[in-house]
Amino acid sequence: MKKDQLLTRRRALIGGVAALGAAGGAGVLALGRGDEPVPPVVPAAGPQASPTRTPSAYRLQPFGGYDPPRAVPEPTRVRHEPFLRVSGRGRTMVLTFDDGPDPRYTPAILDTLAEYEVRAMFFVCGEMAVDNQDLLARMADEGHVVGNHTWSHPLLTRLTRARIRSEMKRTSDVIEEAYGERPQWFRAPYGAWNRAAFQLGAEMGMEPLAWTVDTEDWTTPGTRTIVRRVAHGAAPGVVVLSHDAGGNRSQSVRALRRYLPYLLDSGYHITVPRRHYA
Repeated sequence: MKKDQLLTRRRALIGGVAALGAAGGAGVLALGRGDEPVPPVVPAAGPQASPTRTPSAYRLQPFGGYDPPRAVPEPTRVRHEPFLRVSGRGRTMVLTFDDGPDPRYTPAILDTLAEYEVRAMFFVCGEMAVDNQDLLARMADEGHVVGNHTWSHPLLTRLTRARIRSEMKRTSDVIEEAYGERPQWFRAPYGAWNRAAFQLGAEMGMEPLAWTVDTEDWTTPGTRTIVRRVAHGAAPGVVVLSHDAGGNRSQSVRALRRYLPYLLDSGYHITVPRRHYA
């Protein structure tokens, strides 16, 4: 074979290989020297075969129609006044204790509640709770409900919104650490509520609870007086306010030991409230 013929066949072979490579890489952006893109080869006219996707390409493609519908979050319900009483079947009452926990009085109150197998609510202050987390853990173990009573028991109506948030959030953080979950109820010190307290409490997932019967035990009126106030105010749905800290609460401890068996003997069911009363 002549030299000219050999060169002609070699050029034809090289040209065929180049054509096959261009057809296989049609539509793909390649990189040349200096990372500059090389224009894609324009495919020939006529119907083209669909490119085959690799398994990894399939995995990267989301399936349509199977995603669950996105739930629209419900707006936070903000109350304009606290709950003053609870609803429930029969002669139901709730006992609440504020300002603790105090290692001088709270354990004795817990002992009495345990003796009669009764659950109660404790609205704690963060500055007390942080140093007595073992008492919050005991409350959790014995089925009591722990609520938020701010950090330092200030008058909320005189605080800025940022300060109210700090008072409430710090206390919720301590409760969660010691009790095991964040509080679902809060109570304003002195019963002084304002719009900011209601709004911030709702944002933190808490309902406002006040009281129906105030024993005024913080004035140390005497054990008999405290017992009489609870007995006279007893009624279905009543929420009783007492204290286990904030001063000398020995009268409160003794009064509980007297009026609790009286309430039970009178047919009252002492329990803790559920959320979202109508």
